[in-house]
Amino acid sequence: MSAEERRALQRIQPPEHEHEHHDHDHEHGHEHSHGLVDRSILRSRAGVKAVALSLLILGLTAGAQVAIFVFSNSVALLADLIHNFGDALTAVPLGIAFFLRSVDGERLAGLAVVLAIFVSACVALYETIQRFVHPEQLSHLGALAAAGVIGFLGNELAAQVRLRSGRRLASAALVADGNHARIDGFVSLGVVVSAIVVALGARIADPVIGLVITLVILKITADSWRTVRAAEVDLEHIDGCD
Repeated sequence: MSAEERRALQRIQPPEHEHEHHDHDHEHGHEHSHGLVDRSILRSRAGVKAVALSLLILGLTAGAQVAIFVFSNSVALLADLIHNFGDALTAVPLGIAFFLRSVDGERLAGLAVVLAIFVSACVALYETIQRFVHPEQLSHLGALAAAGVIGFLGNELAAQVRLRSGRRLASAALVADGNHARIDGFVSLGVVVSAIVVALGARIADPVIGLVITLVILKITADSWRTVRAAEVDLEHIDGCD
């Protein structure tokens, strides 16, 4: 092939190296952008999944406790039951925040968690005071103790789901909700203690333990407030979103 023919061929066919370099740059840019989007989406999906699973667990736990409360009439169980329902409902704004991939939404959801915990403490305190003023005889103490065990197991399982996901996703709101569920699990054990002590003849134990549960819930409120207030989310340092 003559020199003139080679020059003509080069004019109509771009160098192979430049073509490959262009493709490489395009693919690199596409992968980089795609990686950022995936991190946000995967975090959103993981958060929604954790919230939904914990909501299901706590919903089933509270439902089982309602059935037992109807015929046991224990204020200690009522305090725990109210708290469990409130704990389950805090998952709603948190789930919405994860679904919308909103960090500000998570912060607001964390504040909603704190508010729900505080309201549940106020309701439990009111019911406890009512029981001090108007004491009632407890019945079905075995079922009452079983309700406390159910509450402990349900809350502990929900706590593990929330804490594991909250730490992996760097979500202070989810961690606060997890700590809330974990401590509430131990509060549920107070219902078991109430059933045992009342069975031994100390009727006053039920409202007393209800009061102790209320004080524990107030402590949870303060701890959760500090956690949420100091929260920051950095997507570049989140595990499990690659």
